Amino acid sequence: MAAYETHGESDDWFTPAYVFEALCERFDLDVAAPPGGPRHVPCEAWYSERSLGRPWHGFVWMNPPFGHQAEKRRWLTRFFEHGNGIALMPDRTSAPWFQDFAPRADALLWVSPKIKFERPDGSIGKSPGTGTVLMAAGERAVRAFYRASSLGMITLPGPKSCGGVQSIRRILA
Repeated sequence: MAAYETHGESDDWFTPAYVFEALCERFDLDVAAPPGGPRHVPCEAWYSERSLGRPWHGFVWMNPPFGHQAEKRRWLTRFFEHGNGIALMPDRTSAPWFQDFAPRADALLWVSPKIKFERPDGSIGKSPGTGTVLMAAGERAVRAFYRASSLGMITLPGPKSCGGVQSIRRILA
C-alpha cells in the first residue's frame, strides 16, 4: 500500500474526467475498468480488470491495476500486442518493467502535475507517490496526445526518436 492510501479503503481508483476531455477521444473498450462506480471513460464497452483472457477490439483505454511488476508486465504485453490505444501507467522510469515496455510505445505523455485519482464515491485521492505516464500504441493515440499536450510533455521513446520527427509529421498531417 502506498503512503497516500488509507488502510481499509477501496483499492478501486478512477481516472478523472479531465484526462479524457483533454484527449478528446471516444474509446471502443475500457479493458480494465474497476467494478461499479462512475465511468468517466468515454467508451462503448467496459471489461472488468480481469479481462486479460477476453478478446480486445478497436481503440482501447487501459488503466490496469498498479500491483506488482509481473502484473504490469502482463497488462502491457497484452496492450502492445493489441497495438491500438492508450495505457495509463506509473512513471517508474528506473523499473525494469518500465524500461522494457516504454520503448515499445509510439509516444509517451508525461502527465504533470500528478493525477489525483477518484474513488468510487467521487472523493478525490491524495497526491500519489509517483507520477503518471500515458503510453500510445498506434497513430490515433499519438494524435490524441498532441491534442492533450496541455496535460504534460510528449516524448518519443528509444530508437523511434531517430527520424521520429518525420513520422510524427506524417501522423499529424
